[in-house]
Parts: sequence; C-alpha cells; structure tokens
Amino acid sequence: MKSPDIVSENMAYIARRWPECLTEAKDENGKLRPVIDFDKLRQLLSSDATGEGQERYQFTWPDKRHAIRLANTPTTHTLRPLREDSVDFDNTQNLYIEGDNLDVLKLLRESYLGKVKMIYIDPPYNTGGDFVYKDNFIKRNSDYAEISGAYDEEGNQIVEEFEKNTDSNGRFHTDWLNMIYPRLKVARDLLAEDGVIFISIDDNEQKNLKNVCDEVFGGNNFVAIIPWRKRTAKSDVPFGVSQDYEWIIVYAKSNLFNASVEGKERKYYTTPDFPNRPWRVHDLTKQTTASERPNSFFTIVNPKTGEEYPANPNSTWRITEETFQEYYQQDRMVFPGDYDFLKISKPVLRYWKEDDMKKAGAAFGRVAVSTKLPDEIGMSQDGTKEVTDVFKSKIFSFPKPSSLVKYFLQIINDNSAIILDFFSGSATTAHAVMRQNAEDGGHRKYICVQLPEATPEGSEAYKAGYKTICEIGKERIRRAGKKILEEQKTKNPEMFTNVNGGGYNAPLDIGFRVLKLDSSNMENVYYTPAETTELTLFAANIKPDRTDEDLLFQVMMELGIALSDKIEKTVTAGKTVWNVGQGYLMACFERDVTEDTITAIAKQQPQYFVMADRSLASDNVADNFEQIFNEYSDSTIRKII
Repeated sequence: MKSPDIVSENMAYIARRWPECLTEAKDENGKLRPVIDFDKLRQLLSSDATGEGQERYQFTWPDKRHAIRLANTPTTHTLRPLREDSVDFDNTQNLYIEGDNLDVLKLLRESYLGKVKMIYIDPPYNTGGDFVYKDNFIKRNSDYAEISGAYDEEGNQIVEEFEKNTDSNGRFHTDWLNMIYPRLKVARDLLAEDGVIFISIDDNEQKNLKNVCDEVFGGNNFVAIIPWRKRTAKSDVPFGVSQDYEWIIVYAKSNLFNASVEGKERKYYTTPDFPNRPWRVHDLTKQTTASERPNSFFTIVNPKTGEEYPANPNSTWRITEETFQEYYQQDRMVFPGDYDFLKISKPVLRYWKEDDMKKAGAAFGRVAVSTKLPDEIGMSQDGTKEVTDVFKSKIFSFPKPSSLVKYFLQIINDNSAIILDFFSGSATTAHAVMRQNAEDGGHRKYICVQLPEATPEGSEAYKAGYKTICEIGKERIRRAGKKILEEQKTKNPEMFTNVNGGGYNAPLDIGFRVLKLDSSNMENVYYTPAETTELTLFAANIKPDRTDEDLLFQVMMELGIALSDKIEKTVTAGKTVWNVGQGYLMACFERDVTEDTITAIAKQQPQYFVMADRSLASDNVADNFEQIFNEYSDSTIRKII
C-alpha cells in the first residue's frame, strides 16, 4: 500500500531492453540485489560516452543525488477525505489537498499520470526569510512528523519549527534547490504531452530555477520567460534601481504544446457571386529577386480584360505561371476592378473562410502569445485587494492576482483542462479557474495542494480565526465561489433551473473535495518468524481510526482512478457497497460479508472489486470468493486487502 516505485520500474525497463546490463551486487546487509551495470549501459548508448571525472557542462549542487533519489522514492502515505470541510463533495470535480506537496504529488502520480494540462506554482522565492521544506534524505521512509517535530497534535505545520532559509546560511541556494528539484521532477510526470508549467519567481533563484527546469523538462522545451510587473517604482532602494518585475518561467512537456490568444477578427467579404462562401484577400507579391525566384518572374494577364501586371525584379509573385492558371480556374484570383469596394492596384489571392477554419481547427481566430502581458493583468496590490474584498479584512499579503492565472488559462485554449497548483497559498488558482469557467462556460477542474502551515500568532489571519494557510485557502474558495455564482445567476438566469427546496441547479462547479495527507491506513504487521505469536499472526492490518471511505480512497489511488470520480454508496444484501465511476470499481469493507453480498456484486460485473480481509464472514466465504466471481464475472479484477 504505497505509491509506485519509479526506480524499480525504470530498472525493469532497462532489463527488458538491455538484459546484459543487469547484474547483482551486495547491499549493506550483505544480501544480493539486482543492479544496473552502468559501464555496459554507457557503452551501449554511445560510442563516445562521457566518463566519470571527465570535464563537461553540467549543473549541480551538494545533495543533488539525494534530491533525485527523493523524487523516485515511493511514499507510504495516503490521502483521507474530509467531507466536513468540503463543498458539494459528491458532485464536484475539484480537489483541495492538505499536506506536504512532495508526498501528495507522488500519490497523485498514479491517478493523474499525463492528465494535467497546466501547472501554475508560486513557490518560496528564497529571499532570505522564506521557510523551506525540510526533506530528510536519510530517514524519508520514517514518520515525517516524528523526525522533524514540526507538526502540532492536529498535523498542522508549526511555522516556528519550519526552517527559515536565511541568506547567511552556507547552504542558502542548496537547500532551496533540494526543495524544488524533486517536486518539479514528480510534477513533470503529471503533465499531459501537450501540457505546460508556469512558475513564478524573482531574481534570487531565477537563474537556478531555469537551470533546474532545463534538466527536468529539457532545454528544448523551454517556452519563454514572461515578465510580470508586481509594483510601481519604489524609492530608497539599493543602487537606486527599483526591482518592479518578477518572472514567470514557462516550460512545455513536449513540442505538442502550442499557446495562443484570441486575435482580431479577420475581415471576410460576402459577395453576390459567392453568397455562401465568405472570403478574404492576401498580397500576391514576395520580397525576393528575379534571380532567386525565376519561375515567379512573369507577367500576369487578366483573362477578362487583357490588362497586364508585370512582376517587379525585386518583388516577384508568390506563384508560378502554372499555378496562376490553377488558381484562376478555382476562382482564387482577384483583379483590380472586380469589386468596387476592393481598392487594389494589382492582382491578389482569394482565401475562403472555410479553408481557414479547416486549417486552423480549434485555433481559428487565435494568434501567437506575446511575452508582454496585457495591461489588465493586475499587480501585487490587486491580488491583496482581491483577497481583502473576499474576506473584508487584510488577512493575506501579496498573493498573485487571479487575473494573471486566468490569462494563462486562456492561452492554453482548453476549457476542460485539469489545472494543478501545488503551492496553493491563498488559492488564487482555484479562484481563477472558477472565474474563467464562469466567463466562457468552461469545465476546467483544479487540484490545489497546500502544506497546512500555521499562521503566526498575532497576525490578522490568526485573529480572524484562520489558524493555518489551508483554512484561508478553503474559505476563500467558498466565498469566491458563492460570489461568482451569484454574479452568474444575475447575468444569465436562463442557465439556472429550479430544483426542489428552492435551490438552483447551477452550470458552474464551485465545490471542492478536501483530502488530507496522512500515514498509511494499514498497520505495520510485519514480523520475523521469531517474533510471530498467535496474537500477531492474526493481528488486524487496518488502523482502528480509519473509516471505510479512507480505505476506498487509498484503493482509488492504487488503481489509478481520479480522486474526483463520482462515488455512490449503496446497500447490497444488507451491506454498504461503494460504487465508483458507475461500476468501474466496487468495494465493500464492512464486517461479516457473506456469499449473498459477494454474489450480488459479482452479478453487476464491475471492472474491479476490492474488499477487506476483515470483512469475510467465515473461512467458507473466503474459499467461495473466487468461485463466485468465476461464475458470474470472470473478467472482474478482485483484490482483498
């Protein structure tokens, strides 16, 4: 019951592809284990491979190997649902997850591998006062709370115990790089092939972040560095220069990503000779010499009037004499005088709107994106005002304005995309997604991840009752969602239908399903033969404080099922049965489950069926379990935990 072991999967691939590179070596306990012979692998991959110690261009820092290993190390943690903190838990497609984002990303990897279209993050900038996630490289598999002592009894991060990365620290850049690298490494796996990541950063770590992203995403997938104006010029600044801009570093998963924005509407003409085929015109000359394009240096003659239009020696036609005849037969040649409204002095080429639409597809009417952000994108003061307006109090300083993230949502041009933010902060990304969906009728879904850092005592947030950053984020989504829904209802009342009880069936998803990172649902029941007794042999393997729904979500993650999938709770043969994805997964964790319940489930022929070992009513039920499914649903994949 842990996340996938990426290292083992990679080793298995190498063993299948190059079996001669698999060998054995003794581990620290003297036991043989499979390892890769990298000398052989290096020889197979290149006839001129770089050797150990040979000088070469590289980007490195202390503990980099450990950071790489950390990204690949499985986690035994799990995500537990918190219905009481959620909004519209049973119907929403949005997720808000509390916990260390590295563990959370690893848990999401199975269910959201290659499914996230856009990631936006605003990580700690490493200004000399930021709190840096302390990843213990040596004891990562132990209970993190016990190692760090940085959590209170409710599992919230204690800011005072969170290491502040001051600029006097000898590992100032190293600690920050060790924090960001494994998170980006895991996040890349979640991106779709046409996906993109936007990362906000300032000057302190901009160059290091660029180097890390070159390594994680590939330098050939660098898209742009977009300047964002965070403030107007300040006085009393070092060297007399006010650093008014921050940066958004953009990388694609692959060359399939293509950004675009709505362009100006092209002008098309509808004329009596082509009443159902709007068209536009395009210049027919090209800035090349006659010697460069001799086949395009000729005189065009209007077949109707005989008027001649010779090519210019320094500006030939775009077409040849042969293609001119083809275009004329296709009604694509337009001459001066053909249309009174068209003021031209030489022939032009006609383009049909239908061809433009076929060629551009979904991107019709869209143009390339400039690194200059539109003027309507807000600054830090606008982000602060936005949160203040929501809470009627200044409880969170300098968040990014939702207009910034909303613009990125527009340029990816996908109104059903999954959007991920694993440094969620005040939940600006969730706010932006709801606003954009309200404006264009989209169905984007967000996944927000935030460490439950405790707010400082005495702060405005603490005084207002928000003890953690997560509480601020969740409440902002509740309030912002309600406000956006009311605005939408006022503007478009026809989109809402009355339902029983006087409520409304809204087209906008303002709900979110809250999950919280926790230790595994399973007890540590591993014993050596000498330690085994009658009590330990039959010890319960599920922790007593875990609910059936906790187990369900752990199973969903293991099977790669989206954590926002529809969950139905039914009663079958007197027992509670969970149905996920309309029969894709069925699960039962109640005690004393008999053949009647198992038979009723098998007859529904789910893709997967999971139950707890403790649920089997007797040894006879266990014996008959496989036979029942073999008879009624042999294709069902079943599992007992």
